[in-house]
Amino acid sequence: MKKKVASAVVFLVLVVLIAGCLGKRKAAEIIPEYVFTYAENQAEDYPTTMGAKKFSELVYERTNGKIIIQIKSGGELGEEGQVIRQMQFGGIDFARISLTTMSDVIPRMNVLQMPYLYEDSEHMWRVLDGEIGEEFLGLFTAVDLVALSWYDAGARSFYSKSKRIRKLEDLQGMVVRVQESALMKDMVRALGGIPYTNAFSAVYSAFETGKIDAAENNWPSYESTGHWKVAGYFTVDEHTRVPEVQLCSARTWKQLSTEYQDIIRECARESALYERELWNEREEEARRKVLEQGCEEILPDAEEIRKFQEAVEPIYEKYCSDYMDDINKIKNSSYK
Repeated sequence: MKKKVASAVVFLVLVVLIAGCLGKRKAAEIIPEYVFTYAENQAEDYPTTMGAKKFSELVYERTNGKIIIQIKSGGELGEEGQVIRQMQFGGIDFARISLTTMSDVIPRMNVLQMPYLYEDSEHMWRVLDGEIGEEFLGLFTAVDLVALSWYDAGARSFYSKSKRIRKLEDLQGMVVRVQESALMKDMVRALGGIPYTNAFSAVYSAFETGKIDAAENNWPSYESTGHWKVAGYFTVDEHTRVPEVQLCSARTWKQLSTEYQDIIRECARESALYERELWNEREEEARRKVLEQGCEEILPDAEEIRKFQEAVEPIYEKYCSDYMDDINKIKNSSYK
């Protein structure tokens, strides 16, 4: 009886060893053909970073481990302008870039970030996911980049410290912190405000010291920075919706077979839908948190928003004089 037990134990040990060896051999057989880098300047838990991770996972699964995409978040590979230049030379393979940065390289991208261009989020996505969006994605090939999909970055609105912004007249003479952007400065001037630029990290103290009366950003940024503590009025005018784009270096793209290119495009678009869901959740969570803390949400009516739109119309001609057909196509299309 003892001999039988001993034999069974030896047999089981052999089975385990053989299975382990076979498993190691099978794992060793999955040798990637490509290991690529992906630049992302946001934190690990940010929706765009999570979207990038989903993209990487999908590509790995659908190429059976033949393509590995390593996500470098938190700006590890440099700020966006540097990333674009490196991608053009093949130093970085993939990235998620804001159109604010891309408009310096492709001026026509200004069209998609003009103030009060879209009626709402649904209008923007119908445009970007349709023929107009495809046409704009195609513009990147001229600067040695391949555009894969559109990512969400929410809508920017005004928030203020001691005075509610209910209508256009309320903005007159207010000092408003904006990004270091000629377009954004001109927008505030057109609305009757006084633009003020400083580091994003200094906005909180600028409210405390009275250097600014208002600022503008999206719900998640407003909540995560604690700006709601010093500027408790959030006016949902949604003046800008600046989409972001997932890119591949043209040099990297040319290395890939048509099959791999198709898989990457498919995975990029799936990851974009995933990222948009995450953004919506993050946005609503941030909104709920600050409202629970006593912040006031101000919703201008459609008539007031039209006044805002009319006030910024001169900016369209200044920044998009060569692309007014694009502007009119978006504004007057049946997408709304």
